[in-house]
Amino acid sequence: MNHRVTAAVIWCCVLLTLTAVTGCSKKAVPGTAAYPSATTAAGPGAGGRYTPGGPIDEATWQKLGLRTEEERQRFLKEMDEFQNDDIYFEFDAYVLMDEAKAILDRKVDFLRRYPRVSVTIEGHCDERGTNDYNLALGERRANAAWQYLVNSGIEPSRLNMISYGEERPIALGHDEASWAKNRRAHFVVQF
Repeated sequence: MNHRVTAAVIWCCVLLTLTAVTGCSKKAVPGTAAYPSATTAAGPGAGGRYTPGGPIDEATWQKLGLRTEEERQRFLKEMDEFQNDDIYFEFDAYVLMDEAKAILDRKVDFLRRYPRVSVTIEGHCDERGTNDYNLALGERRANAAWQYLVNSGIEPSRLNMISYGEERPIALGHDEASWAKNRRAHFVVQF
């Protein structure tokens, strides 16, 4: 009888675990291959900021000086490339490497082509170190990118900085490959 109770308890634990794992899993969000139409009106709460997959209203297009569908599609493609091209740092460092400088030069070109765009530079760290230390290091990383852009002629008023420290990892592993992906500065376009 004792064996049956133990087996029943184990079986219930297995079922509860399976239910929790499958019930709490994240749902996949379908992506879009094409960029949003430039003629689509913005929905509530758009607030002049582009959100991936979201529309940009006509007033914002006019503010950006982009009138034709071709110009708008080119901008969306270039903006996507701009935002998806992070710069990376060595462990416990905020010095810009040559590869990071090349990426920042491309970002300078984009910002010169679109002078009404502003950018928030996010500083990120890997999980090693204290929260306070990583917030300070993330700020130094964002500042290194900010300084490079300003020295390249981008108006400081177009650039904002924020440090997330270790709080927003892009890679969730606990190994050097994951940590290297998390030591970065990320760039978010605003208009």
